[in-house]
Amino acid sequence: MSLVLALKNLLPTKANNEALMEQYRLTQDARLMEQLYRACGKDLYHFLLTQTEPQQAQEICQLSWLRVIERRNSYRSTGSFKGWLFAIARNLLIDELRKNNRWQTDSDVELSADDSSDATGDDKEALSANLDEALRHLPFHQREAIVLQLEGFCLQEIAEITQCEVEAIKSRLRYGKSKLKALWRQDNV
Repeated sequence: MSLVLALKNLLPTKANNEALMEQYRLTQDARLMEQLYRACGKDLYHFLLTQTEPQQAQEICQLSWLRVIERRNSYRSTGSFKGWLFAIARNLLIDELRKNNRWQTDSDVELSADDSSDATGDDKEALSANLDEALRHLPFHQREAIVLQLEGFCLQEIAEITQCEVEAIKSRLRYGKSKLKALWRQDNV
């Protein structure tokens, strides 16, 4: 039984992420940052990948982790580390999109589709690829809200990350899901 508890304590959890960041803030031990990266890195990259092209997603992901290191003293353990990380990434993404005159709020964003995402894998991979493709047809704010919800954030956390009201998030989710359903029906008729 103690082995199960020991293994459970090694797995990254929300509480562990906050504790790791708090320890990193105090000690600047690179091993702690590695653990945080392993716990949240893939989720962060996936979030950014649904918002922009792969190269830019990778660059912003790296910049986000650098920003975490630079601003470690501004982290407050009262909130979610993952939420703080995603807010940093979101702000960097918006800055990059504005700088490149690609910032769009309510109109469709045309992104280059990855041709390697054909449904040749198993059904789960094909469904995931179809969802990612459908998400690319949504306006930025709707796509962002849906992806954050898929990443496991609650409405309040999404509102904090995006710096808007919970009611606005509910609206973005409702309209985004409605558009996704319409796209799904259109492709499967």
